[in-house]
Amino acid sequence: MDFHPKDLPVSKTYDLKDEKDASNAVEDMVSIGFQGKNEGFRVLMPKESKIAKRIGYTVTTGVTHGLRQKNEIRDVRYWTYHHDDDHYAIVLISNTALTELGF
Repeated sequence: MDFHPKDLPVSKTYDLKDEKDASNAVEDMVSIGFQGKNEGFRVLMPKESKIAKRIGYTVTTGVTHGLRQKNEIRDVRYWTYHHDDDHYAIVLISNTALTELGF
């Protein structure tokens, strides 16, 4: 990997505190969509391991499930990383957009 996920362009950042916030963010990401955009989404999660794992699982599976229900292409890549001292982050972006951006 020649880049860091924080360097990818994002159209919206979600600062989530719990699983309910994650569900709302998933609904928003699916309604906005991934196709035809050269930007992705960033999800910030607290560094509490148990909460971060639950939020991460909710986001990644929720996006895939939501896109499947809308009959959209589910070719979405994501990375999880340490964003800062208080947050983990997930960056989600369409694989097509990633290729067009040259990554």
